[in-house]
Amino acid sequence: MEVILSSSSVAPADWWAAPLLGRNSSFPQCDAPVAPPHSLLPGSGDSSDICHCPSDYLCKPEDNIYNIDFTRFKIRDLETGTVLFEIAKPSASEQDDEDEDDNSELDASAGRFVRYQFTPAFLRLRTVGATVEFTVGEKPVSNFRMIERHYFRDRLLKNFDFDFGFCIPSSRNTCEHIYEFPQLSEDLIRLMVENPYETRSDSFYFVDNKLIMHNKADYAYNGGQ
Repeated sequence: MEVILSSSSVAPADWWAAPLLGRNSSFPQCDAPVAPPHSLLPGSGDSSDICHCPSDYLCKPEDNIYNIDFTRFKIRDLETGTVLFEIAKPSASEQDDEDEDDNSELDASAGRFVRYQFTPAFLRLRTVGATVEFTVGEKPVSNFRMIERHYFRDRLLKNFDFDFGFCIPSSRNTCEHIYEFPQLSEDLIRLMVENPYETRSDSFYFVDNKLIMHNKADYAYNGGQ
């Protein structure tokens, strides 16, 4: 079987920024302006109007007052059982070693951006399971929710909405969501393969309807060519 994931490049301060798949919608191309941050709040009624990938982060790293920390992420093809991608956060000692080896100055997006390279076969997957593991700090987390958008250029491809629910303090949590991919046209697949890293995503994380984390990623689908 063809290996679907070719490589990924993770910002040095944080290994995690991978997308989690949740409830989904697909939208046609549109030219609506980027909505203000408050319109991303669940239930605002305006969140699906965002059709352009925001150029800036809509919150600060220190807004994560709940110390939510993603520690493991896995994607598997449910039709074959093949694990397509799996990554775990380095141990504290490994992280310290990496920090000592890297003397370069980190930019403001370090820890919130990740770059992936997949083969074209990824765009033809039908059913995928996405498993995420995360820890919570000393505060209880109510109504933990993620809204995620995937774009190709200025076209909003998919909108995901996933509820984590309530997380008790100082807990480690694992969940998997089963997702059936919509079929993309061959013309769109060709464009996405021929234009690496023009496919992007924004992941917005909320607690009690307040934005606490915003991660970004971009994708190439020309691996193995």
